[in-house]
Amino acid sequence: MTNLGFIGFGNMAQALAGGFLNSGLISKENMFAFAPNQTKLEENTGKLGIRSCRTVKDVVSACDTLVMACKPYQIEGVLKEIRGELMGKTLISVAAGWDYAKYAAVLSIEPSPVTGEYCRFQFVMPNTPALVGEGVLLFEEKNSLEENEKAEIVKLFEATGSVAFLPSNLMGIGGAVTGCGPAFVDLFMEAYADAAVKYGIPRPAAYKLISQMVLGSAKLQKETGEHPGVLKDNVCSPNGTTIRGVATLEEQGFRNACIKSIDAIMEFKKN
Repeated sequence: MTNLGFIGFGNMAQALAGGFLNSGLISKENMFAFAPNQTKLEENTGKLGIRSCRTVKDVVSACDTLVMACKPYQIEGVLKEIRGELMGKTLISVAAGWDYAKYAAVLSIEPSPVTGEYCRFQFVMPNTPALVGEGVLLFEEKNSLEENEKAEIVKLFEATGSVAFLPSNLMGIGGAVTGCGPAFVDLFMEAYADAAVKYGIPRPAAYKLISQMVLGSAKLQKETGEHPGVLKDNVCSPNGTTIRGVATLEEQGFRNACIKSIDAIMEFKKN
């Protein structure tokens, strides 16, 4: 990889760019970005010290690796404008729903029998915790990257969180759990903070306590590898307070509600 460019430079793109720079695998001088709002683009690229481009063709021309980070509904129009310029380059798409099959339908992402050129492609689904370096980066297993550049790109994305590969047919459910999941965790945190406020803890302190509790619980499971049920059991003393809370959550259908929330997303995706 020589130069890397972003097509679209919103919050997620900026988070990824910051992580990539922190990795030390690419320098500011070799990173570019384009977005239609030039004033906002100049402000955002200025924060990171990377280069801004005036047109989408300019960023494609300057870079051998590109990150498609604009809104999903904008991509088809962007591809019409730059389809020819993408030949021989690497495209990483972080736009929801735009997987290998969808790009293959509108773009040459397999070698041409005549020239041998093609656009090497990888679909990645990040989530919002990438903004603080704790994201989940889902890589679609089906891709057309060369092995050496795939390894390099994985290293880049690891600077913003944890990378996992999933087959194409599981990217949808993977994205539902990791992409929508942060909103559900935020709702959970808000609810328990409300409970803390109800019993007298000031709201700023409540949010701080709940956030650390969630962070610590997640880290404990991740680092020990223990089944969540085992960790739950470790807190539930016989005839104690925690088991009463667990029983109440079960009475209210807590786990079923969690599963149903994903069911609703997957049903919506079918339509």
